[in-house]
Amino acid sequence: MNRTESTSIFDKGLNPVLQASMTFGGVIVFILVAKLIKLTGLIYVPDRFPWITAASFLLLFAIFNSVFSLSAENILKYWGRSIYSYLGLAVASGVAAYFFSALSIDEAGSYRWIYIVLTIGYLVFLGMMAFMRQIVEFAQREEWNHPRIRRGRGRNNGASKNNNGSEEQ
Repeated sequence: MNRTESTSIFDKGLNPVLQASMTFGGVIVFILVAKLIKLTGLIYVPDRFPWITAASFLLLFAIFNSVFSLSAENILKYWGRSIYSYLGLAVASGVAAYFFSALSIDEAGSYRWIYIVLTIGYLVFLGMMAFMRQIVEFAQREEWNHPRIRRGRGRNNGASKNNNGSEEQ
């Protein structure tokens, strides 16, 4: 079977706005399921659970969005959309957590600091991915520009010199 196109989602990339929308959908689904479980009395669900969910999905978005940035054609455009999507997701999930828990971010505990740490971590993830991408592109460019030098380094291309200085095969 001859495949010319890759079917991997990582090769195609995903729009950061779509990623943030899907992540926010996950936040809402998890919060609603937790509310349903709390109403039925199956298990105890803490009042801060919506904040836990919002922070968890922010971390999930940060990791996957950073990985998807490797396959972006225009990294600066992708970064701009990613950062705005992250900020929108942070605000939207925070508002959802506030409405479902009836607790502000300060009343919920240390979630203000968790949001700050996640945001800094997200920026670090993006920076790491950009650095890795530059290293890979540089290595590919060097291998393409100097393939003979790379293969022949440290050898005399199969020829050796004898005692009088002439080459033997």
